Amino acid sequence: MDGLLLLEDGTVYRGKGFGHPATNIGELVFNTSMTGYQGILTDPSYKGQVINMTYPLIGNYGVSDIDNQSEKIHAFGLITRDIAFRPSNRCSVMGIADWLAAQRVPGIYNVDTRSITKKVRTEGTVKCLISNRGISKVDARRIMDSVTLRLDYMKDAGTIKKFEIPGEGYRIAVYDFGIKTNILKELSARGCHVVVFPYGASAEEILREKPDGLFLSNGPGDPEAASEGIEAAKILIEKLPTFGICMGHQVIGLAVGGSTYKLKFGHRGANHGVIDLDTGRSAITSQNHSYAVNADSVVGKGMAITHYNLNDGTVEGMKHVSKPVFSVQYHPEGSPGPNDSNGLFDRFINMISDVKNGKFKVSPVAGLSPHVVMGGGTDA
Repeated sequence: MDGLLLLEDGTVYRGKGFGHPATNIGELVFNTSMTGYQGILTDPSYKGQVINMTYPLIGNYGVSDIDNQSEKIHAFGLITRDIAFRPSNRCSVMGIADWLAAQRVPGIYNVDTRSITKKVRTEGTVKCLISNRGISKVDARRIMDSVTLRLDYMKDAGTIKKFEIPGEGYRIAVYDFGIKTNILKELSARGCHVVVFPYGASAEEILREKPDGLFLSNGPGDPEAASEGIEAAKILIEKLPTFGICMGHQVIGLAVGGSTYKLKFGHRGANHGVIDLDTGRSAITSQNHSYAVNADSVVGKGMAITHYNLNDGTVEGMKHVSKPVFSVQYHPEGSPGPNDSNGLFDRFINMISDVKNGKFKVSPVAGLSPHVVMGGGTDA
């Protein structure tokens, strides 16, 4: 199959096609991870996006039965320099080409992924068309111009009906913007009884379940488009110990009256350095997001910044100065080799315990600015 990638500015990349014969339009992004392509493609936060992998060989260890982060591939397409049609791994049940074909997702390879990455870094994320059906540039342009990108994929990236994962511990209400399986596994591993609510669930509906705590999940799209989730969070963070990750972090920022903004090309990879101001320690983190919380917009609204990105000084974590509410922008459940941030789930459980036992105390935060953390200005 012939492969074609057309960018909104008219740039064309040609290669070979694999996977399902299809033509899709989405937002072009890149991911710097060397491994983990199965989890990346099935992460609901990638819904609506075409992923360019910077690592040149994808598919060498195949596809397993245990690495999915949801029930299907959410990405709209995959771009790679080369793919392995004959994987070698005892856990592999099929190759990546067959997997994409079964999931009805197009892929292209034998293209200059370095050039694509440099273009996105220079010009920012752009609308694109990916096709492996042999269509012409003229037809590709016509098709792409007829489609407007959605900003509200979080509204249908998660579950469509409430479900529960039994446990003997605290009852945790999860607001599902497009949650990853590993997050649910982390909560279950701590004995929690997890009740997952679909997007659009009201605060009243959630409170009727008498939860001990609230988790706001990751998910795709512009957080400002998550209006129903923001309204529910405004009420729930006043009543429940709350932990938010990624989209959940951004929703907390918006719920307290802050603002978010879109990054030029986002953070997507498994090697992002983050500093924790409470401990003074840095961590290597897994990330996948296009938007960030504006620090100045939330500090005056009851939030203290707890984590900064060591590359560009963007906000990576915050907590409420008087309420049991905290969040991080990155993915502690991702464990990109190191498990530096896995303890955040323990912090959530301990916070619920402290609230129930009347022992909750707010710890001070160092309050360093990105300028001090990085030794210079930011380019965020």
